[in-house]
Amino acid sequence: MLRDERAKGTALGAEADSYTSRGLLFPDELALRVVQEWLQGKTRFLLDGFPRTIGQATAFDAYLGDRNLPLDVVYFLELDQSEIETRILGRLTCGSCGSVFNETFNRISAEDPCPKCGGPLERRNDDTIEALENRITQYREMTEPVARHYRDSGLLKSVDAGAGRDALFKSLYDDIREAA
Repeated sequence: MLRDERAKGTALGAEADSYTSRGLLFPDELALRVVQEWLQGKTRFLLDGFPRTIGQATAFDAYLGDRNLPLDVVYFLELDQSEIETRILGRLTCGSCGSVFNETFNRISAEDPCPKCGGPLERRNDDTIEALENRITQYREMTEPVARHYRDSGLLKSVDAGAGRDALFKSLYDDIREAA
């Protein structure tokens, strides 16, 4: 959602970019404002990467409670740190169509054109070892408590994200379809 805002050139997008370009999490207020705005009028949703702090989680729980819209499940994607490093540090994004590739998995480099549209492949500003180390530290300090919060409430379901994108998608899709 915030990347869309940045692409549109909105003030909200610029504010978000001032954090992501340094590998930092957004302030709770900013993340909540964007998610709540996006959720207006929706009764079913799937969010990726939110909430990331216990403050976001408790405020989000209260917001959903006020709307009488309880969470069904919170998926926790588990992945080894070495695999995270391979995926993040090898990520390339097309500057034209936005498609995402990985140097290791797609056998591609930043010098190659986008396989989908021929546009230039670029690294995100926050796909550096320094930013990744910062994100991992923030994850341990801020996001692990969120997992405990939802585990304690009986909503957390751990999913192995190491099997690859297609297997992960199928696993989540099947689980969501089963619950519907």
